Amino acid sequence: MRLKQGRREREPPNCRESSGKVSRCPRCLEVVEDKEKSPPNLPSFLPRSPTMFSRLTQSACAGLRRGFGTTSQNHARVAVLGASGGIGQPLSLLLKNSPLVRQLNLYDIAHTPGVAADLSHIETRAEVKGFLGPEQLPECLQNSEVVVIPAGVPRKPGMTRDDLFNTNATIVANLAAACAQHCPKALICIIANPVNSTIPITSEIFKKHGVYNPNRIFGVTTLDIVRANTFVAELKGLDPARVNVPVIGGHAGKTIIPLISQCTPKVDFPENQLVTLIERIQEAGTEVVKAKAGAGSATLSMAYAGARFVFSVLDAVNGKEGVIECAFVRSEETECPYFSTPLLLGKNGIEKNLGIGKITPFEEKMIAGAIAELKASIKKGEDFAKSMK
Repeated sequence: MRLKQGRREREPPNCRESSGKVSRCPRCLEVVEDKEKSPPNLPSFLPRSPTMFSRLTQSACAGLRRGFGTTSQNHARVAVLGASGGIGQPLSLLLKNSPLVRQLNLYDIAHTPGVAADLSHIETRAEVKGFLGPEQLPECLQNSEVVVIPAGVPRKPGMTRDDLFNTNATIVANLAAACAQHCPKALICIIANPVNSTIPITSEIFKKHGVYNPNRIFGVTTLDIVRANTFVAELKGLDPARVNVPVIGGHAGKTIIPLISQCTPKVDFPENQLVTLIERIQEAGTEVVKAKAGAGSATLSMAYAGARFVFSVLDAVNGKEGVIECAFVRSEETECPYFSTPLLLGKNGIEKNLGIGKITPFEEKMIAGAIAELKASIKKGEDFAKSMK
C-alpha cells in the first residue's frame, strides 16, 4: 500500500468553534448558545430542545444566528435531482427547513409537482419549485449553486451497491451531463450508489465538457460517519452528538474504513469487539435493507446525512471557517485516484485535503485490503463514462 509521503499528522479539529453568539462543532453539528446573551428571535418552527432534529436544523442556522438580515449571498439556490424518491423527499424536507436555502428546485421524472406543492406549504424561507422530466431539467439547474443527486434505484435484499451500477450509472451520467452544461460551477454532491463508481463517472463527464474542477465534486459518504458515531456511542454509553469517528476509503463494504483510533473522545475496544464494530459499520446498509424486508433501503438516515453534508457545504460557502467533512473525492492520498478523507471545506469547495493522519497497523491493513476493490470500482466508472457518446 502506498500512502502519500511526508504528510504531517492531522490534528483533530477543535470541538468547540466560537462564532459570535454561538459555539458549534463543525463535525458533530452541536450548537451551544451563549447563555449571557439571548439569541435573536427565530421562527417558531425551529426547535430549541437538543434533539437530533434540532441539532441538524440549528447547525444549519449557525452561520446566520447573528441576524436574519443578511445579504443574498448567504441564501443559496439548491437543486435536488431525484427529489420524489425515498431519499429525495425527506432530504428536500430537511433542506426546506434551512434558512441557508433561498431557492429549492426539485427534479424527478415523476411526482415532483406534488412533492413541491406539499413542501411549499411549510412556513420557511425557501421557495420551492418542481420540475418534471428531462425537458424541464435545464431550467431546474439554471443558476444552481449546489446540486444534490440522490436519483437512482435503491438496493433490495441480496443486492450490493455495485449491483446498482447498470441502472444508476446511466442515470448519474445523464444528470452529470446536464449539470456540466447548465450549472458547471455548482458544487455537486452525489448520493446515488455505487458512489465508488458514480463519482468517477461524474468527473469524466465534466472532463468531456471541459468544465472539470475536482474541488467541486463530492461523493457523499456522511452516512458512514453518522453510523460510526452512533454505534460507538451505543457501545460506550456516550452522547452520539459528541462522538466523531472519521471514516475514510470508499462507500461500499470493506472499502468503508472507520478510523476508531482517531475517534473523539478517545475510545478503546478489545480486538474482537473492534472487528465486530467495524463489520457492523461496513454492513449497516445491508442491515437496514434486510430489516425493511424488500420495502426499501436506508432512506431516512441517508436523507439526514445528506442534509448534514449540504449544510456543511453551505456554511463553508458562506465563509464559515473550520468546516470539515469526509467525502469521496479526487485524491492523491493513496494509489487510488479517488479516496475519502476528512476535507476542509471553503467557498469554492475543497480548501484542503486533511489526509489520513496517524493510524494503527490494523487500520493500515484495512486500507491495503480495500485498494484493489476501490481501483476496480473506479475504473469501472471511468470506462463507462468514456464509452458514452
